Amino acid sequence: MKGRTQIVTLSTGHHVWTRRVGNGPAHILLLHGGPGMTHEYLESLAEFLSPEDVSLYFYDQLGSYYSDQPDDPSLWNMARFKGEVEEVRQALGLEDFYLFGSSWGGFLAIDYALSHQESLKALILSNTTASIRSYCDYITELRSRAPEAVQKKWAAYESQGSYDNEEYTQLLDEYLNSRYICRLSPWPEPVVRSFDRVNQQVYETLHGPNEFFVSGNYKEWDRWEHLQEITVPTLVLGAENDSMSVADQYRMGEKLPNARVAICPVGSHLSMWDDQANYFHYLTEFLTAVESGKF
Repeated sequence: MKGRTQIVTLSTGHHVWTRRVGNGPAHILLLHGGPGMTHEYLESLAEFLSPEDVSLYFYDQLGSYYSDQPDDPSLWNMARFKGEVEEVRQALGLEDFYLFGSSWGGFLAIDYALSHQESLKALILSNTTASIRSYCDYITELRSRAPEAVQKKWAAYESQGSYDNEEYTQLLDEYLNSRYICRLSPWPEPVVRSFDRVNQQVYETLHGPNEFFVSGNYKEWDRWEHLQEITVPTLVLGAENDSMSVADQYRMGEKLPNARVAICPVGSHLSMWDDQANYFHYLTEFLTAVESGKF
């Protein structure tokens, strides 16, 4: 992915990687998911959004593959990551910009908007939710859809703390990842690359051992009652086969004062890959509406 790379030095002295792709008037800063993944699974945005229309700012959050990866669990908390986004914004000179957050990046985008709304032109919340409790409730529902025998095997391995067991992870791939994370087979190479490079310390400190269990330090995060404070134009993007609840997408749309909700009919959590026609139709339609002042 060609573009102009800029390394941002944070106030902590650590360095984070950014790359600008495109020279269009709509400036979009991209917050990847994980926590602890990389920007790479978002590379499809550079393929489908015109470089004459947008300037995309990819960036690996601290701890992720292309940025510094300090061995310091005290760094992996919501408040520090939110402050990091503001430091990156300032270093890149972004004003009146779009903030795009995917999955965990959506949590971060919501918190950033609640503190720094004055810098935003618009917000894009892709395949996310507004509270960890809501996420946990839905992922538990998805787990219950697996055959009873599979659920029993998961429970047996979990009782032993064997989250890395080969059979356990294979069953996760079959009954969770391939159905609700990305429905393509095989997975696109940028997605594989991003998943292979997850920083487990970041993921486990914030989230927990895997998608089913949230024991990390953002487990109490909940912003349902604060969404009404975000007044910038907002696109809430979801998918019918997502690991995040479609009901949550509509609930966010109801609580955000200036939002529209778009649900990809065949996609999953990574619908920017497995439902591209719909995903990028909704996204470009939103960008056009905001840029033209007709949102």
